[in-house]
Amino acid sequence: MTEIPEHLLKRAAERRAALQNKDAEEPAAGAGGGGAGGGEGGGAAAAGAADAPKGPAGEGGGVATLERAGGVATGGRVAAPPVGTAGHTQRLLTVVKAGSIQDVKATPTDKVNVWPHLLVVEFAAALAMTAFLTLFSIFVNAPLLQLANPNLTPNPSKAPWYFLGLQEMLTMFHPFVAGVTIPGIALGVLGAAGYIDKNPSHKPEDRKFAIALFTIFLMFWAVLVLIGSFFRGEGQNFILPWRQGVHDIFDL
Repeated sequence: MTEIPEHLLKRAAERRAALQNKDAEEPAAGAGGGGAGGGEGGGAAAAGAADAPKGPAGEGGGVATLERAGGVATGGRVAAPPVGTAGHTQRLLTVVKAGSIQDVKATPTDKVNVWPHLLVVEFAAALAMTAFLTLFSIFVNAPLLQLANPNLTPNPSKAPWYFLGLQEMLTMFHPFVAGVTIPGIALGVLGAAGYIDKNPSHKPEDRKFAIALFTIFLMFWAVLVLIGSFFRGEGQNFILPWRQGVHDIFDL
């Protein structure tokens, strides 16, 4: 249980003492008034009442005094307990901290602002990569071939690695199918994935459809690039790189 603050205990003790003094002054004032009006008889009665032992009102003419938690009983009358401004009886039970009453659970969040948490990291990574490429290009020459000869076409003539997937499909399908139909369908499905899977969750276990779709697309394109890079030799014929050698394939 929470301890009652010291200032509340002090205030309650002062209030209790003030009420006891007030209740004690009321019978004394009544006894003084009776003595003044009755002369010596009143004084004798007061003295007799003072000398008599405390007990019930019918024995020995004494004055019964009973102290209670709610007030003071004097002569069979119980004084009213302290009353507030609105007429309600006030009683201090205990002082409880607000935290033990209000059970408010804060909702955890895993979101941060783009600036500065994301952009600062991306900018630092871009600077680091730029510095690495600059130093690498100073000490290592690019593996470029000799100047192009219009009278001599290299065999095999391969596209850059990011277009090798399209070049590989040209060896299997009609040019319109390989260059327009299949890429158009793939890009259309990827563009519609956001409208098909409307799950707002950012957790991978809740986005199985989107992750499976992109994984299929990525693996399909990666396999085509690997085949066009290492498994196509002279005349775009299918070869095994561990038999012919990588240097012969790339003309290094």
